[in-house]
Amino acid sequence: MVSTFLFLDLLFLSIFPVSSGQDRVEQSSEEMTASERDQVIVWCKYITTDTDPYLFWYQQLPNRSPTFILNKLTFGEGTTEPDFKKRFSATLNSTSKTVPLMIKDVRVSDSAVYYCALRPTVTGNTTTLYKNPVNK
Repeated sequence: MVSTFLFLDLLFLSIFPVSSGQDRVEQSSEEMTASERDQVIVWCKYITTDTDPYLFWYQQLPNRSPTFILNKLTFGEGTTEPDFKKRFSATLNSTSKTVPLMIKDVRVSDSAVYYCALRPTVTGNTTTLYKNPVNK
């Protein structure tokens, strides 16, 4: 039997701007190789002063926009998109400040770039964050 290999590209991306410049996620930028039906773990470490961080995972297939997979909260369950519930999961560990993404029964179609993102900590007046520019 011939095994099929897949490549999971891991890149760093901070989806949301942060006000302090200190909150961030760290991911490896290396490719991973796995055989079909393996379990793969994609690591993400986060740095924040927030005591209740929200972490997000996204998948970006070639020539597509990123797709939301799941989010994890310090307190509570978070949510997972229905298409990913059976094989994708994550556990937020607030002690080690990690939120690894686990992919069970990996498939060739899982070859993608996986992004970890951290909800920003915003302080001060946030009204300008929501102001729309006016076309003149």
